[in-house]
Amino acid sequence: MLETNRGARLANLWDDAKASTMRESERLLYRSNLLGSDKRITNYGGGNTSAKVMETDPLGAGEVEVLWVKGSGGDVGTIRMDGFATLYMDKLNALKGLYRGIAHEDEMVGYLPHCTFNLNPRAASIDTPLHAYVPNKHVDHMHPDAIIAIAAAKNSRELTQRIFGDDIGWLPWKRPGYELGLWLEKFCLENPGARGVVLESHGLFTWGDTAKECYETTIEIINKAIAWFEENNTAPAFGGAVKPVLSANERRAIAEKLMPVIRGMIGRDEKKVGHFDDGEAVLDFVTSKNLAPLAALGTSCPDHFLRTKIRPLVIDFDPAAPDIEKTLAGLSNAIAAYRADYAAYYERCRRDNSPAMRDPNAVVYLVPGVGMITFAKDKATARISGEFYVNAINVMRGASGVSDYVGLPEQEAFDIEYWLLEEAKLQRMPKPKSLAGRIALVTGGAGGIGKATADRLMAEGACVVLADIDEAALAAAENELVGRYGRDVVRSVSMNVTDEALVARSFADTLVEFGGLDILVSNAGLASSAVIEETTLELWNKNIGILATGYFLVSREAFRIFRKQKAGGNVVFVASKNGLAASPGASAYCTAKAAEIHLARCLALEGASEQIRVNVVNPDAVLRGSKIWTGEWKEQRAATYKTDDLEAHYRERSMLKLSVFPEDIAEAIYFLASDMSAKSTGNIINVDAGNAQSFTR
Repeated sequence: MLETNRGARLANLWDDAKASTMRESERLLYRSNLLGSDKRITNYGGGNTSAKVMETDPLGAGEVEVLWVKGSGGDVGTIRMDGFATLYMDKLNALKGLYRGIAHEDEMVGYLPHCTFNLNPRAASIDTPLHAYVPNKHVDHMHPDAIIAIAAAKNSRELTQRIFGDDIGWLPWKRPGYELGLWLEKFCLENPGARGVVLESHGLFTWGDTAKECYETTIEIINKAIAWFEENNTAPAFGGAVKPVLSANERRAIAEKLMPVIRGMIGRDEKKVGHFDDGEAVLDFVTSKNLAPLAALGTSCPDHFLRTKIRPLVIDFDPAAPDIEKTLAGLSNAIAAYRADYAAYYERCRRDNSPAMRDPNAVVYLVPGVGMITFAKDKATARISGEFYVNAINVMRGASGVSDYVGLPEQEAFDIEYWLLEEAKLQRMPKPKSLAGRIALVTGGAGGIGKATADRLMAEGACVVLADIDEAALAAAENELVGRYGRDVVRSVSMNVTDEALVARSFADTLVEFGGLDILVSNAGLASSAVIEETTLELWNKNIGILATGYFLVSREAFRIFRKQKAGGNVVFVASKNGLAASPGASAYCTAKAAEIHLARCLALEGASEQIRVNVVNPDAVLRGSKIWTGEWKEQRAATYKTDDLEAHYRERSMLKLSVFPEDIAEAIYFLASDMSAKSTGNIINVDAGNAQSFTR
């Protein structure tokens, strides 16, 4: 059966009361968001919607017809009004007189800006002619799994006729562009009773005279396809299961071992972030008889292909007799073979003016009995690439269950991947941020310094795992950062740094969530104050446990990962000026901080040959936002220094007469974690507003 939420039909979400208060362009937005809210209709960034609307011409030409169409690179599920391009229909129609034929197809994209209505800065997409030349006022172009399963079948045209009759037409494969727009117009004029068309290996176009009619037609046609597959696709999926599915814990354990090793092998030129998916559709595919031959065919829909590459890499792993060490040992040859195969594909298909070959590594890695791993330049792209491959799996399930599945022809796939227009779009992308593709774990992540550090690293493009023992504060910190940067780039783990097993599990969770580790910020802390006679063994051990043993435990796990990745690494300890300069009434704290600093020096020596850098930031008196500067500790230090205003005391004590804030410490940590300090290890940066006692010697 086609995987469509196991038989669930798409709901008609149209609300007449809500839509009745909207302008025509607003109803387009409403329709787009409804369609994009369900991945069975189209995936993130896929599909397109349009409406032809009468607008007042700002040049005084009265009422003119304007095409509102999703702009280049937008997503129908999240689009807002400023995401639509607007173009004069009369100018779009005039372009027909400039078209010089299929050999000059791409030059038509250059004319689209000349058709812009009202100086709209949103760039029109390559799909614009496909919407412009359909005579109806409203057009949807979606990529539903159920429809692409028809479009990707060997007898696609016959299936379309059998399922839909003359209601929905069929057009052979044609790369999106101006020529396809003219094909659609011709089809509509010759078939005035049709309500849509299936494009071979591509997707679905539907239309209507109102926004509601267009939306309901789209839902109806997709549901009809779902129902047909339910009735006719009853064979075991992908030839049936021939491998067992490992338990959830076993699957995560295998992913944890594979992901950092793969990441290290494919991320030497550009850091990558991973995503793991062991959902039902994926497991059905990676345990099936036809996994290898179907995976080799690649994807069919161009939207799928652009996200997932020509084909996935199937990892050599047997869940019936799991031997992960054997699999790990074979990864280097498997990845090298994939690169060689990709280079051969490039050489076979390249044109005289093709862009240079891009990253030859796979995006999608399929592990029998375990799941799917995807790697990309950031977490969102890795996740979305995985979602697109799940769409491809669903398409293969449907097409191979009722016919033969047909992937996109190799030359067509290449011409899309290395399309000059696509290359131009890539060249316009903003320069990656300094920590793009980096993964960091911050202990004490819910406190003032930890949260400020996570914020600073994420602002530069890093994914961050917050680790803290205070679960309530941890949840609050995570929610705050998710609100600022999105769900993809932040995770949290409850961690007591003195618990060896919990530390190991937290790092394992990090590997499964993001694929590896680049930066450890060891920041977990406490504060204590007692003269030596009143320092209990319990207090002494607590300081040593958190500030020395805890730093050892998290560093050991980080080093293990860094060495698996073989791509260097970065450790930053947050110590204290008290590690260099003694303070009265704090022997346990000062001693533990001194041990922490010396541990960093030892680790800098151990890691240097493998490009693992270890440095230290020494704060002093960071009161704002700190969890340790509350209650008893603050009172004790105030009593020691005989002051009612501890922050003022520390400010006046400093050489620069300045207060030190969490953001100041975060800035120093960012410097040491970034490539700006690429030639620094074993160093200490004091961020204490100046304290002669803590000058390093």
